[in-house]
Amino acid sequence: MLKIQNITKKFGGVKAVDNCDFEIKKGMITALIGPNGSGKTTLFNLVSGILKADSGKIILNNKNITNLSIEKISNLGISRLFQKPSLFKNLTIKENLLLAMNDEDTKFWQAVFKISSDKKDKFEEKIKQILKNFEMEDFINIRAEDLSYGQKRLVEIARAILNQHNFLMLDEPAAGVNPRLREKIRKILLKLKEKNETILLIEHDMNFTLKTADTIIVLEKGGVIAQGNPEEIKNNKRVLEAYLGG
Repeated sequence: MLKIQNITKKFGGVKAVDNCDFEIKKGMITALIGPNGSGKTTLFNLVSGILKADSGKIILNNKNITNLSIEKISNLGISRLFQKPSLFKNLTIKENLLLAMNDEDTKFWQAVFKISSDKKDKFEEKIKQILKNFEMEDFINIRAEDLSYGQKRLVEIARAILNQHNFLMLDEPAAGVNPRLREKIRKILLKLKEKNETILLIEHDMNFTLKTADTIIVLEKGGVIAQGNPEEIKNNKRVLEAYLGG
């Protein structure tokens, strides 16, 4: 699904990503972990087009997407969840999710209010179904600003899923939520995998990561130091030293 080939990104004289190289398999959940400053979010920003690589290639479904615009990369099938909340607080949950689903017009208000009635009915049915799966169907007409942090996070995950895609990138989906919501998010991701979704996630909660991911890639100082299944990573001496403090 995704190939990162010798990608490097410098900020001044500092290499945030240094000759990074790995592959993401289709239909699997892959976790990207590492200590703070190891290059995880920078790598996410390179893949999604927010940052431009200094060298190397990013291949999505056999297409070179290196340094393409954010819009072109999104249209090629990447949907991303960001670290910080980004819902439109004065819009309802339904309106926020409708924005993710209308791909015919990028103009903000037209995307919300000028969808054809047939398409809008179809979209709203999908929204109701995903909110039901998230146990949030009663919140459909609630404004985003009235939700708790954890509820906002669930809506943002729902929005990423509803956005047309073939590759999901989730930056700390379970960060800052209570244990019950964290487990709900974990189960949602596993259900997506059952539907052959391909997911790349960043997550600092090691317990969450070890129970969720099929493959874990460990970064340190912008490069890959280990890659394997959860059991292999859990027992990797270099990972314990670099990431878990020995």
